[in-house]
Amino acid sequence: MLELIINKNKDVETICLVENGKLIEKYQDDQNTKNNRLEGNIYAGKVSDIVPGMQSAFVDYGDSRKGLLHLKDALPQVDEKNKDVDLGNKKITDVLKPNQKILIQIKKDSNDKKGARISTHISIPSKYIVFMPNTDIITISQKIENMKRKEELLIFAKESLSSKEGVVIRTSAELASDEEIKKDIKRCKMKWKEIEENYKKSKTSKLIYSSENVQSKILIDLKVDKVITNDKEEFEELKKLMQIEEIKGVKLDFLPKQNLLEMYDLNSQINKSKNRKVWLNCGGFITIDKTEALTAIDVNTGKFTGKSDLENTIFKVNKEATIEIAKQLRLHDIGGIIIIDYIDMHVKENNEKIENLLKEELKKDRAKTQVEGFTKLNLMEMTRKHICSHLDEN
Repeated sequence: MLELIINKNKDVETICLVENGKLIEKYQDDQNTKNNRLEGNIYAGKVSDIVPGMQSAFVDYGDSRKGLLHLKDALPQVDEKNKDVDLGNKKITDVLKPNQKILIQIKKDSNDKKGARISTHISIPSKYIVFMPNTDIITISQKIENMKRKEELLIFAKESLSSKEGVVIRTSAELASDEEIKKDIKRCKMKWKEIEENYKKSKTSKLIYSSENVQSKILIDLKVDKVITNDKEEFEELKKLMQIEEIKGVKLDFLPKQNLLEMYDLNSQINKSKNRKVWLNCGGFITIDKTEALTAIDVNTGKFTGKSDLENTIFKVNKEATIEIAKQLRLHDIGGIIIIDYIDMHVKENNEKIENLLKEELKKDRAKTQVEGFTKLNLMEMTRKHICSHLDEN
């Protein structure tokens, strides 16, 4: 059973996704965090400063800090699969002018050192698709492996969109009917039309569209069986969302004045998740260290000595560590570059098995992941797109 538990205690709201009693995702919001999480929001902005040396511009969108817009994010959108984007002889001064009005979306929230990263490439996520106006890119989730279904979805998408409308077809679309996907596309088009109209009317830098909060994304993305909250306002908002998005088969409970974290025995799991070191059942352990540039995960044999040869002992620890790493990435919503330092294996086939296992375990994660494989230094490289910006430590 998949349950979404939303506990509000004064100004702090804890959001837990629980599968058969085990915590698999956790987010925490306080009043200040909510006000500062802007990722996904769409704004009418004004070009403030152009920096030719960086091929970038700073845009005032109404926040206390200006957003940074790179040239590639100001030009028409191209397929992300093309990593070596050719900007030709384009310069930022050819594309943007001071005081120019511009529609932008927050792609990465600001922090204490950097302003927000913004883009003119608008995306509107929904249950089965991510709608992308002003582009003709159509891509499909790599997690859909049925080639026949992939082809059907691609054909259906092309027939349902105009020449300047693109989509990312999400994993959830694999089991959806054409009618459900068609309704989803229609809802996104209506949202985009409303965004365009509000943008045309705007005369100052202002918010045009607010992205969904974490709990709404979970309900839209996953087939949740039950939602429990102790907050009346949250209860009413979720009930409204379920009606608008036509989310069915979800039991919604309101338990006022109850500490849901204690009731569902989640406090101990939350406290345990804060540990840097995570022990494995075999006796080995992993350590997780976050830096500004990347997250480093180290695998250790710990207390495990094995019963056979050294290679099999190491492989068993690495195998169990891989399953746990996939869980921890989701639990902590770790994003960006991730480097995994496995215990060195000398049999090439074992490296391949570990890489394939990691890819398989990451299919359970609703975030976008990319496994690049082992480097010459025998380090595993991968990336993960976080679900939401974190201003707190999970």
